[in-house]
Amino acid sequence: MATFVDNVTLHLRAGHGGNGCVSVKREKFKPLAGPDGGNGGNGGDIILVADPQVTTLLGFHRHPHITSRNGGPGMGDHRAGANGETLELAVPLGTVIKEPDGTEIADMNVAGMRIVIAPGGQGGLGNSALSSTKRKAPGFALLGVDGFEGDIVLELKTLADVALVGYPSAGKSSLVAALSAARPKIADYPFTTLHPNLGVVQAGEIRYTIADVPGLIEGASEGKGLGLEFLRHVERCTALLHVLDCATLDPGRDPISDLDIILVELAAYPVPSDQIPLIERPQFIALNKIDVPEGRELADFVKPELEARGYRVFEISTVSHEGLQQLSYALGDLVDEHRKAIEASPLVEVITLRPKAVDETGFTIRVEGGTDGNLYRIIGAKPERWIAQTDFNNDEAVGYLADRLAKLGIENQLFKAGAISGSTVIIGEGNGVVFDWEPTLTSTAELTTGPRGSDDRIDPRNRRTNQKRREDYYDLMDGKEEARQELVREKDAGLWRDDLEVSDAEH
Repeated sequence: MATFVDNVTLHLRAGHGGNGCVSVKREKFKPLAGPDGGNGGNGGDIILVADPQVTTLLGFHRHPHITSRNGGPGMGDHRAGANGETLELAVPLGTVIKEPDGTEIADMNVAGMRIVIAPGGQGGLGNSALSSTKRKAPGFALLGVDGFEGDIVLELKTLADVALVGYPSAGKSSLVAALSAARPKIADYPFTTLHPNLGVVQAGEIRYTIADVPGLIEGASEGKGLGLEFLRHVERCTALLHVLDCATLDPGRDPISDLDIILVELAAYPVPSDQIPLIERPQFIALNKIDVPEGRELADFVKPELEARGYRVFEISTVSHEGLQQLSYALGDLVDEHRKAIEASPLVEVITLRPKAVDETGFTIRVEGGTDGNLYRIIGAKPERWIAQTDFNNDEAVGYLADRLAKLGIENQLFKAGAISGSTVIIGEGNGVVFDWEPTLTSTAELTTGPRGSDDRIDPRNRRTNQKRREDYYDLMDGKEEARQELVREKDAGLWRDDLEVSDAEH
């Protein structure tokens, strides 16, 4: 059964906002005391928190579907709906949050770091909050907005001061067990270690962590063996300790060739631009298994050549613990120097100011071609949220939406984009919400005199488009002209005479 998981996909659904309430207060001797519908509650957020006490993503691997509570609906007598409870999830220190396409969202590398990864939906306003001096008793309320729903990827990159690198069965797990209280799985076959093992080492007054990660082979940077599963956990280390097997029985292998192959793989692995390449970080070498006579002889033979390359070399035995104290203190001094250098470096705080552009409208209009002519798609956070809040079964709510869109300047931008009366307009990506745009639906919703929940401007029984008005006007003018011509023909035929003409003839 898996006990360590370092990559998992979460399926998140944040709580939806509650709907606002439509209510009119009624009391004795006060039959219509005004609207009193309360607001809907906000949906619960899903928050990730970096916790040093958590070491694996196993819990998320077993339960990847996570949902927070919805907000409650508003009620009469100005009672607001309950907010959904915030759901906090503890993740290991060093967890990287990514989109499913690989885009990085956040790096949880500081203890206590928090990020709202799935915001809950906004609750809808009740008709009490929507009332004004011109709209005394709204017959509608806003709907709650859906919370975030989608997938994220959690990828754990082990945080350790020293990373042990080397071929499988080189003795890395045994070294972790000898230097610390950790007890990783140890066996005499390759790839015994299938996940990183962390150990805490105390060297005098210095305490640091070491990581034993899956063995490295030729082609690991390209994904061979445990490849990238291993190298991901080396990215954050301060120093590398090459553990070389001096008593290997594999033909064609020796400490020098093993080191060269490992260095090639480390150099080929890309790290983020703000980090030092793996090959350029401080590196020590531990020649292991000198408790075996042949191993000690080979270690004494290759040590001068390795030191000539500039490495600091230690001959050790994880069985007899020979040389471990010197190695432990040397690594502790290196880690301590690195920590002091970080503390001494000035902390530069970068503040990025992104003021709103003068001409920023909060939305964009994209013209798309179609079989029936151009289609005008409106993309923007506000219009899309307003669409989600609108009850399209309520004409007054639709009229309120039209007023909000007009005040945002969408009408003017549609004119500039070439839209005409009857053009197809879609708000939002995908199918969205489709309208047959009519510029007449632009203003004075609060001045309509219809009953609550209705809007005369969008009443299908009497609503006319500009084109229809134009056609009716032309028909009226044609009818009048035809009547004039008919009168002229009757007069010429002698069917009637003008009274003025008769009086002139008598005189």
